[in-house]
Formats: sequence, C-alpha cells, structure tokens
Amino acid sequence: MKLDIDLDSDENDVAHSLEGHFLIAMPTVSDEPFARTVVYVCAHSPNGAMGFIINKSQPMSFPVLLTQLGVVESEDDIRLPSGGREVSVCVGGPVEKGRGFVLHSDDYDSESTVHVAEDIALTPTVDILRAICEGMGPKTAIMALGYSGWAPGQLEEEIAANGWLTCKADLGIVFDNDLDAKYKRALGLLGVDPAFLAGEAGHA
Repeated sequence: MKLDIDLDSDENDVAHSLEGHFLIAMPTVSDEPFARTVVYVCAHSPNGAMGFIINKSQPMSFPVLLTQLGVVESEDDIRLPSGGREVSVCVGGPVEKGRGFVLHSDDYDSESTVHVAEDIALTPTVDILRAICEGMGPKTAIMALGYSGWAPGQLEEEIAANGWLTCKADLGIVFDNDLDAKYKRALGLLGVDPAFLAGEAGHA
C-alpha cells in the first residue's frame, strides 16, 4: 500500500482548510457512494482535497482481510491490543478501491505515517497491519479501502451548492465500530435531526 496524495498544506491555506473536519452528505447527495455518508477530511488545499468515507462497511472483516493480504496465515495468528479487538474495514471512497489505508490514533508511528490532525494519523503501508497483529499497533484504528478525492475547487463548489455540511471531527465518531450510527451522531454535532434534514430536502 502506498499513498500518492500530498498531505502537506501551505501555512497560508490553514485558515481555510477543512483538514480534520467531517463532511456530512446532505439529502441532495443521492448518488453512490456518497449518499448519507460521513467523510473524514485528511487533506484540503487549493490543490484539492482527499478523505475517507467512515460510515460504510466493506463486505469483509479485518481478520479476513489480513489473511487475504497474506499478513497472517490464519485468523488465529492475530493478537489485537486491548481496546482494539475490532477494526472496521470501510469503503473509503471510489478512488483506487484496491488500496488500503489505516486511519488511527497518534500513538503509532512509522516512516510512512502522516499526522493529519491533532491526535490522528494516517499510515498507508502494510507495516501497521503487522504491528496491529503483533499487539504493537495504535490504540484505535479503522481501515479504509479506496479514498475520496476532489479536484481543485471541486469540494468548495459542492459545499456552496448545499451538498455537504461541515464540522470539526469527533474522534469518538471516527473510530466508533457502529458504522450505522455515525451519520446521525455526526449531524448531532451540529444539532441537526436527520428526520428534519430529510424533510427539508428539496424545499427552496
């Protein structure tokens, strides 16, 4: 696994960056894979944006994925650390769906680890999977297959068109294994009731 996206932002862009924020899809976003999604934004600058859908699951468990990747020979070889017995495998987005990325707490570091926001980091290489199996990985983590990307100005246009709500990310939501609850919980950060939001869709 290797990440080719530039996660470094210029200092002048920080004030306008949505790095470390959630994108919460409005009801007007009905196309898959983004309908009713929560996206964690890892990079945002005039060069574009990238992040991961964190509330849609892949049809396979983390142990099964590790065996398919050849990280372990058997699920019995996996020794997850206390508090990390489950690692969700998410549909990260429609771009390079065969690539894996691990979003995790910042208590794990390697040569390929990028710190994307306070208390949260991204490792796109297989070393973190081996560390998790050996009980030496981060305290909390989720894995994403594929990522979500926007060209320069594209995300800003979608937000202006009322496609996304934005708010500061909550780590408890990012790493929650109850993926189905994340959309409602993320809206709750803004004091928005999903039922009311759906009822307002389509009104001028």
